[in-house]
Amino acid sequence: MALAKVKMDATEARLASVALPQSPAWAQKAREDALGRLRAAGLPGRRDEYWKFTNPTDLISPEAPEAAVFNAGDESPVFGDIDRLRIVFVDGVFDPDASDDLEMAGVEIDRLGDPAAPDLHWARDLYGVLEARGQTPVARPLATLNTAAAADGVLIRVTGKAPRPISLSYLHSDPASDATLHHVVRVEAGGELTILENGPAAARFNKCMEIDIADGAAFHHVRAQGRDHERRAVTHMFVRLGTESTYKSFTLTANGVMTRNEQVVELTGDNAIAHVAGAALGDGDFHHDDTVFVTHDAINCESRQVFKKVLRNGATGVFQGKILVKPDAQKTDGYQISQALLLDGDSQFLAKPELEIYADDVACSHGSTSGAIDETALFYLRSRGVPTKDAQDLLVLAFLTEAIEEIEDEAIGDDIRSRLEGWLARRRS
Repeated sequence: MALAKVKMDATEARLASVALPQSPAWAQKAREDALGRLRAAGLPGRRDEYWKFTNPTDLISPEAPEAAVFNAGDESPVFGDIDRLRIVFVDGVFDPDASDDLEMAGVEIDRLGDPAAPDLHWARDLYGVLEARGQTPVARPLATLNTAAAADGVLIRVTGKAPRPISLSYLHSDPASDATLHHVVRVEAGGELTILENGPAAARFNKCMEIDIADGAAFHHVRAQGRDHERRAVTHMFVRLGTESTYKSFTLTANGVMTRNEQVVELTGDNAIAHVAGAALGDGDFHHDDTVFVTHDAINCESRQVFKKVLRNGATGVFQGKILVKPDAQKTDGYQISQALLLDGDSQFLAKPELEIYADDVACSHGSTSGAIDETALFYLRSRGVPTKDAQDLLVLAFLTEAIEEIEDEAIGDDIRSRLEGWLARRRS
């Protein structure tokens, strides 16, 4: 009882610091429902099963810890060379001057925070719906807080093949900013969209994205988290896939005191494909947590989870991944791998891979490893005249390749590789 009271007190203290936004009736109902669910469940604590590796204190405290704003200098922006429709948020507030016109063939774009948004909007059937579904069997209360409190975000409906990616850029200007954004994406049958995300967003950032992919549709997602090292972030992606649909997501994380990325994926239509991948590079006071839950609930579906982390100087990496195969999900192909490269004896990698299978015609595997750089490979490169530091960087890039190869677009993949090379070069100097 005492523990429950502590959680409830922490929840009410956090809610007291949040100004719940006014919104159209369809969103207001979802917010009220989320608020009730949050008060019933409470915010997470260290004794919760899926938070034992990550301390949620900075994410649930009433005030956000401050984070110094990083000066990028001459560093070019991520995805800057890619033709894209750019939507910019500064400390969680939409910046129309820095953004492109929200118009593109085959795509409808609205804002959650638009006071003129109609009551009868397609997003009424999705806002908070996939988030609520994702609370079972594991509670995700910070996503529930997001549904209740998010002041802004984008609502994207795709009816055809989008001619170029949509880029969501999150800029940080206030050292004390505390941003909450909620995006909803609906890809109609046969449609296709790529979303790019980059930027630190705020001193503390809570972001939720609900993605509904209809039959025969495809959604690609590439995200780069980095720059402001003192930032703290928790993100959630809730995904539902229809028949013969495709979902591919890749996240690059470099720097950040504390980052937790959660993905909850449901394959509800036959012959669907879901790939979730990530590469993280941490140095010093760096804590990075990937928590993934994939549910197979249809026939002949494929899922892949590929996560690689490079850690040094006391950095911590966490992976919690689960594949759930329901009784009727025959011919499931599920693959999960999480690996860490520890560049010193002070860093640590904490992993919890899980399989829960109730069908008998499946091919599922999982694995998790951690270790140092291969001394034999390092010696080989050095014997060929490659300097030690250069050889180490080459081996780090080779280690991360499997995750980067999950990116569908080669140009975007090349941009990510160049970012990794830059990060390694800066740390070397």
